[in-house]
Amino acid sequence: MTSPIFAFFDPTYILVIAGLLLSMAASGYVNSTYAKYDRYRAQSGITGTVTAQYILQQSGISNVSVHPIAGQLTDNYNGGNKTLNLSESTANSSSVAAIGVAAHECGHAVQDAQNYFPMRLRTAIVPIANIGSTVSFPLILIGVLMGMNQTLIHIGILLFSLALLFQLVTLPVEFNASHRALRILSDGGLLTADEVPMVRRVLTAAALTYVAAALATFLQLLRLIILFGGNRDDN
Repeated sequence: MTSPIFAFFDPTYILVIAGLLLSMAASGYVNSTYAKYDRYRAQSGITGTVTAQYILQQSGISNVSVHPIAGQLTDNYNGGNKTLNLSESTANSSSVAAIGVAAHECGHAVQDAQNYFPMRLRTAIVPIANIGSTVSFPLILIGVLMGMNQTLIHIGILLFSLALLFQLVTLPVEFNASHRALRILSDGGLLTADEVPMVRRVLTAAALTYVAAALATFLQLLRLIILFGGNRDDN
């Protein structure tokens, strides 16, 4: 006899829980890694802001401005208005972690200046990925309420898969930006030979958050396919 507890348990929730745990673990790892190497002051004494300005100048990029923003690890490059935004914890810090994060964002600016294809592709699919993320679940719910209307359900699943596509395209963009950052910091002499591996650990930890996000989205998509993908409309 089936236990009443298991009668109401959807085993596919395991996929959601696994994705959540992956994301939490990646987030905790990047925060702890950043905190660890944020305690190490770079021998050069330069801040994240100075690092960014130096890299942009050395890369021949004159149309990107550097701005401080609130928060911690909220650093980003905005290709739309050509701004490199550094969080307060990065902009004014001379730690090897802060310098690494600043250099990573500069890597995105260099990608933009050089028309790096994966970055262009990611920018192009942002609108449809946002639409897919917004309307996919309402479409699936409407399809279920309409007696398992497979057309609506499958369209919803297809739209949700666009979010996964966006995250998969994001991976090479982020890994490449980190690779560029490490090369620039090493070749430019901004960090010592002992400091470069520290930055590599910080950037690797940050990259793992994107991997975890992609895996979590894949598991969510897999759950939707298991629940609804094999159903057929008998009407």
